[in-house]
Amino acid sequence: MAYAIIETGGKQMRVEPGRFYDVERLIGDPETPVTIDKVFFFSENDDVTIGQPLIVGATVQGKILKQYRAKKVIVYKMQPKKKTRKKRGHRQEQTRFLVESITIGDKTFTAPTVSE
Repeated sequence: MAYAIIETGGKQMRVEPGRFYDVERLIGDPETPVTIDKVFFFSENDDVTIGQPLIVGATVQGKILKQYRAKKVIVYKMQPKKKTRKKRGHRQEQTRFLVESITIGDKTFTAPTVSE
């Protein structure tokens, strides 16, 4: 099983080929291919590659599945005995991103195929 640790939207996350992840908004329409080159760590079985801070020549390829807004977060501020209340809501823009393959140098790792 191959996986990588990447950075997108100011956050680091562990990604595997063939799975989708909800990340901060990426620019593009659904079915748009996306390449992320900020790869910090890569592991394939017992073979480990660690970047200093990034792995040179490593990329994660995928595509955007959909753009949406996350669940609303309510921010409520109140000062007791002052009759001061503020109620605000926020919905973060999100992107559902499908990881298709991870490339390190000349090797490409894709999702394992299921045979029946």
